[in-house]
Amino acid sequence: MEENRTSLLEREAEYREKCPGCKMDRLKQEQAGVPYKLLSFIWIVSLCTALQISSLFPFVYFMIRDFHIAKREEDIGFYAGFVGSSFMVGRALTSLFWGVVADRYGRKPVILIGTFSVVVFNTLFGLSTNFWMALSMRFFLGCFNSLLGTIRAYASEVCREEYRALALSVVSTSRGIGLIIGPAIGGFFAQPVEKYPNLFAESSIFGRFPYFLPCLIISVYAVGSLVACKWLPETLHKHAEKAHERADLHDISEHSSNDSGQKDNIVELEDKQIHKSNLLKNWPLMSTIIVYCVFSLQEMGYSEIFSLWAVSDKKYGGLSFSSQDVGEVLAISGFGLLLFQLLLYPPVERRLGPLMVTRLSAVISIPLLSCFPYIAMLSGVVLHLVINCAAILRNTLSVSLVTGLFILLNNAVPQSQRGAANAISITAMSVFKAFGPAGGGALFSWAQERQVASFLPGDQMVFFALNVVQFIGLLLTFKPFLAEPYQRE
Repeated sequence: MEENRTSLLEREAEYREKCPGCKMDRLKQEQAGVPYKLLSFIWIVSLCTALQISSLFPFVYFMIRDFHIAKREEDIGFYAGFVGSSFMVGRALTSLFWGVVADRYGRKPVILIGTFSVVVFNTLFGLSTNFWMALSMRFFLGCFNSLLGTIRAYASEVCREEYRALALSVVSTSRGIGLIIGPAIGGFFAQPVEKYPNLFAESSIFGRFPYFLPCLIISVYAVGSLVACKWLPETLHKHAEKAHERADLHDISEHSSNDSGQKDNIVELEDKQIHKSNLLKNWPLMSTIIVYCVFSLQEMGYSEIFSLWAVSDKKYGGLSFSSQDVGEVLAISGFGLLLFQLLLYPPVERRLGPLMVTRLSAVISIPLLSCFPYIAMLSGVVLHLVINCAAILRNTLSVSLVTGLFILLNNAVPQSQRGAANAISITAMSVFKAFGPAGGGALFSWAQERQVASFLPGDQMVFFALNVVQFIGLLLTFKPFLAEPYQRE
């Protein structure tokens, strides 16, 4: 009997030798340090997925104007919101599908498909000749580029437990940098014939398609990201589930020192198996996703509103910035965000914990956003200095907040469910984010029509609405709503 049991375990071990997930687990055991090489490739790919999300915001106002679909100048923000939202609608419809694919067939195929979609659909968006083409290209881009959840699951699987916060910080940092550098690229390189007449002729393709150059730059970067994917190893366990469970039970039997400890470990394993079949009933996961959705709605609304507010005229309470000015602000804030997330966030998270970092970021953001309408009263060098400092602080707080939620979310599920769990979060988040640009654009257009209102005139109403959503998200981070998950391997 003992011989048969040994033979069975040997066959299972031999079968698992062919499993990429098991190879990754052994690699993590052998390498005690931070896997900088893998994290750098994750950074590159994650940045690619984020660059095109908000790269259109600095120039979408001018793109809608050139399409001549808005009858009044005040209506431009309304149509711009739909173009911004179409990406999130597409991602909401397909994120769960791609998460299931990632859990069944592997993380890497989903990453490759999503990266390739950026090359195709982002390029076609830059070549849009009317409102409906722009809307549809952004929608298809969202449908095929639903790999943020997969990237988050992947990052949590390529390093040891003590470095998981750093790995997820790399994802959220690259995502945050992408949401900042993307608009910077859009601001610097949209309408190149007008900005750089010595380099681009009116008769060139960039003269006929004034918003193609920033899309082309991002698509070229996506090609480079496809090459980087070659060095991304698969992390999904691809062996029979029953064999995996029997091995887990055997490990528990070998490492338990007494009968009571063995029973506790077996109960824990059974609880994990129950969670696998009841993912939607995992309240630590679902409560974290709901909080994440609320903050994502606020984040996307801010991204849309900030660019519209910055380029709108002073008479409407804006900054009268050009798209290039907006690009400069976003590029500077992106550099500040990069330094904070890589150097300061990991030690801060270790000392305070991810949940406390999320709460503090939300608390500080509320008074900061309340100051934005008054920044428009400044001018000259002072205006540029203050808006750059405010943008750096705001984006740093936003990404720190989201990073904390990433950690809580991935701790709420075992490794075999992270693809699906992150896909559920991306689906729900995308639904909320779809309302962000559309709602933000509509709110912005409405606010510009009430410049002389007695209660929160003009853009004060816009930033007040953003703060209301932020405050709701803050309240939801406390008990009894949010159930903080326990640490998982």
